[in-house]
Amino acid sequence: MNFSDLGLGPKTLQGIELAGYNSPTPIQSQVIPLVLKRHDLFGCAQTGTGKTASYTLPILHILENGRQRARMPRVLVLAPTRELAQQVEQSFTQYGTFHGFKNVTLIGGESIYEQEKRLSKGPDILIATPGRLLDLFERGRIMPHAIEVLVIDEADRMLDMGFIPDVEKILGLLSKNCQTLLFSATFSEEIKKIAQKFLKNPDEIFISRSSKTAETVEHFAVKAEDANKRNILKALIDKENPKSSIIFCNRKKDISALCTFLKRAKLSTAPLHGDLTQSVRTKTLEEFKSGKIRFLVASDVAARGLDIDDIDVVFNFDVPNNAEEYVHRIGRTGRAGRKGKAFTFMSEKEIKLFKAIESLIKTKIPFFEVLSEEDKKPEMIKTPKSDSLPQQPSKPIQSAPTKHQKPRHPNKGPIIVGFGNEIPKFMMHDLHIPESHDSKAIV
Repeated sequence: MNFSDLGLGPKTLQGIELAGYNSPTPIQSQVIPLVLKRHDLFGCAQTGTGKTASYTLPILHILENGRQRARMPRVLVLAPTRELAQQVEQSFTQYGTFHGFKNVTLIGGESIYEQEKRLSKGPDILIATPGRLLDLFERGRIMPHAIEVLVIDEADRMLDMGFIPDVEKILGLLSKNCQTLLFSATFSEEIKKIAQKFLKNPDEIFISRSSKTAETVEHFAVKAEDANKRNILKALIDKENPKSSIIFCNRKKDISALCTFLKRAKLSTAPLHGDLTQSVRTKTLEEFKSGKIRFLVASDVAARGLDIDDIDVVFNFDVPNNAEEYVHRIGRTGRAGRKGKAFTFMSEKEIKLFKAIESLIKTKIPFFEVLSEEDKKPEMIKTPKSDSLPQQPSKPIQSAPTKHQKPRHPNKGPIIVGFGNEIPKFMMHDLHIPESHDSKAIV
C-alpha cells in the first residue's frame, strides 16, 4: 500500500515524498482514512509507530479542503510535554511544505508575550500543552470556537501528569461538532473511561504493543539495592566508558542526587525532566547531541520524542514501571544498525517488574557482575592498609619542663599549656609572682 491509496491530496503527497517516505506504517494505513471521514477516533499505539504522522497528514488534507476563518485557528493538538509539542510542530512543518499553513506552538518555559505576538498573526494550527493554552485563553488571546479538529496526544501521559482536568476544561470551550482524536501508548481502565467521556461513537484502532528491541542491542541485568546503586553505576561507567549515554530514573528526586554524584566523579552530566525551563532543556539537548555532555539523567516523560542516534549505552537506574516503557527506553540505543548496550539495575522489590519485561520481549536477560561484595558497600571509603601507613613513634615525644612548669608525674596525662612557656605579665601582677629578669613577657 502507498500513501496515494489513502485518499490524501496532491500537496500532502508532495510533502510526504519530499520527506522521503513511500509506504505508510500500520497505524497510518488504518487511521488516515478514518480521520478523513471526520469520525472521532481512539488510537492505541506505542511511540515510534508513526502515530504523529497518522493524524498530521489527514489534518493537512482537511484544512486544504475546508474554509479558512480569518485569524481563527482550525486545529488544536494537545501534548503533555514540551518535547512532544515541538515534535508535532516539526511534523506539520515537514509535511505541510506545499500548503503554507501557519502553526504556532504554545508551551511553558518560553515567553508568553512572544507567543501572543505569534497568535496575533492568525495561525491555522495550534500545538499546545494544556496549562499554557488555558493561560492564553484567559488573557483573551485565543478564540477556540472555529476549531474543527482536536487531537489529544499521549492521553496516558496526560493522566499521569494530572492534566486531564485541564483537558476537560478545554473541551468545554470548543464546538460540540469538533472532531476529536485521542491517542494513548497504553490502554487501561482509566484511559477507557477518558475515551468514553471525551469521544462520540469513536472508531477504535489498536496496534499491537511493541515487544521488539533492536537486534543490535545487548541486554544485561545488574543486581543493585538502593544503597549501592551509585557505586555500581560509577564502576559500570568506568568499565564500559561510553561516549554518550542516557540514565533513566523513575523519580525526579533521584535525578538531582545522581547528577551531583556523577559531577563529583568528574563526569559531564546534566538532568532532563519536566520541571526544567524550556530554554534549559533545549540547551541541554543541544550540548548532549554535540558531545559536550556525556551523560543525560532523564525521566521517561522528558525523554519522549528524543531523536538521537549516537547513544552507546542506556542505563535503567530503576526498573521501569511498565514493560512497554522498557522497550521505549532501550530504543534510544542501537539505532540505525549501530551496536548498543542496555543495563537495568534490579533490586529484590523489582523482580516482578523485571520478569514482566522478559515476558514482553521474550528474552532471558543475563546478569552482569560489576563489583565484588566488598566494593558494593554504600558510599564506601577504603582505608589504606596498615603496612602502607607511616610508622608512628610508640611513645609521645616529651619536652623538658621549663622554669614555670612542674615536672610531670609519670602516671599523669600530658601537660596542657595555654600560653606557651612564659606567663603573661598581667597574670603575674594578679598573682604577685616576681617577674623573671631574663624573660620577655607577653603583653
